Amino acid sequence: MSALWLVLLVYLLMSLAAIVAFTLDKAAAVRGERRIPERTLHAIEALGGWPGALIALDLVKHKRQKSSYLSVLYLIAALHGALWALWLAC
Repeated sequence: MSALWLVLLVYLLMSLAAIVAFTLDKAAAVRGERRIPERTLHAIEALGGWPGALIALDLVKHKRQKSSYLSVLYLIAALHGALWALWLAC
């Protein structure tokens, strides 16, 4: 398997993990139970799950109003975009 396909597979799997994590965190918030720490959500995003997190914002309707959270998520997405640009330019 080429490196590109491996990276895309990681993005897919981590994006699915992000969607699941958002769904579980939203359910816990509604029930007033213990939440998934934001640093855990951001770690999933940083490891390639940021596309899934962006999808989950609308799909699950969670974390959409918290600007401090969104700022970090958008920064992670921008960093990934910059890394893709560097990789593809080489």
